[in-house]
Amino acid sequence: MTDHDARPDYRPIDLDNHYYEPLDAFTRHLDKAFRRRGVRMVNDGKHYTAVIGDRVNRFIPNPTFDPIIVPGCLDLLFRGQVPDGVDRSALMRVEQLELRPEYRERDARVAVVEQQGLATAVMFPTFGCGVEQALREDIPATMASLHAFNRWLDEDWGFDRPDHRILAAPMISLADPAAAVAEVEDVLARGARLVHLRPAPVPGATGPRSLGHRAHDPVWARLAEAGVPVAFHLGDSGYLRVAAMWGGKDTFEPFGPGDPLDKILVDDRAIHDTMASLIVHGVFDRHPALRVASIENGSEWVHRLAKRLHKLANQTPRSFPNDPVEALREHVWVAPYYEEDLVRLAAAIGVERILFGSDWPHGEGLARPLSFVDELTAFGPNEIRKIMRDNAVEFLGLPVPAAAAANG
Repeated sequence: MTDHDARPDYRPIDLDNHYYEPLDAFTRHLDKAFRRRGVRMVNDGKHYTAVIGDRVNRFIPNPTFDPIIVPGCLDLLFRGQVPDGVDRSALMRVEQLELRPEYRERDARVAVVEQQGLATAVMFPTFGCGVEQALREDIPATMASLHAFNRWLDEDWGFDRPDHRILAAPMISLADPAAAVAEVEDVLARGARLVHLRPAPVPGATGPRSLGHRAHDPVWARLAEAGVPVAFHLGDSGYLRVAAMWGGKDTFEPFGPGDPLDKILVDDRAIHDTMASLIVHGVFDRHPALRVASIENGSEWVHRLAKRLHKLANQTPRSFPNDPVEALREHVWVAPYYEEDLVRLAAAIGVERILFGSDWPHGEGLARPLSFVDELTAFGPNEIRKIMRDNAVEFLGLPVPAAAAANG
């Protein structure tokens, strides 16, 4: 399907959409006791700067998002296909109008979802993906800040509505196990269809923990019981500490100057290690109904992890009551980068575990979400339908009639 205006005869489900948070997303509902410990937006008279805890945070250098770059304008850069002689900085085009309402308003976004030919858009943070790492040394402030954020998210976007057009994923931190269970119960009561966790070690008062630590079993058990899956979306996982070991910076500044070596050293290590911790430390053995997904972390890590799990199980079979590679194939869904080798990914985990995600409206995503189909020429119609819709229906537990509505 090379014509971007052509559409399938069903409405796909986009597992990777984003909003641009307003300045008060983390403060509107924040407990006053944490006003000086959480997220603050400081205005010097000309610009806003994010201060998280007691430090300036550059995860998003312009937290007003005004101006913002054009959706999909960095496509060639992220494909690694910039023609010789083209100024790469010129690819970053800035929108000339005020921030579009669909970036911050649910009803306006629903209208865009309709125009794009989608059944459902699953929404993730932009600024919010850097907050937990910034607050890792203050666990009470972490839990209070994410609770306040989830209240804002439900108020402005709604975790789910009867039409299922927008599914907003609340953020959960496991740093305080008891508070994490309480937060899960709260968002489930508010109708959350999925939850969003950071792909990273869990910070704790006595040091970091594996996601597979048994202290987190009550959260995994509750989500499995509710049939609510977990999405691990790309964000600041703290892995730039690895780059710092090689002389780089240890702070995540996506649009600032940096050492190119950082990208090679860090790359997809966080999601690889996240899934390894879940499998090797037995989360899926103890909670066989749990479903998880990797969103916007690419897919090359899948092959390395499968190879390593196979070798480890052969070396220490008593460590694995079940085949760890099969656990990967059964419990983990992947929304790959659209430019990757998706045939190879299907061979590794099965076409039934591949999800469609456009990253709209980010500059590194697709300008037109349904153009994702252009990357699926090696697949047949039934396989394309699985990737574009049916796999998401299973992962999210959506009612099939709502997701299967014909494209009018």
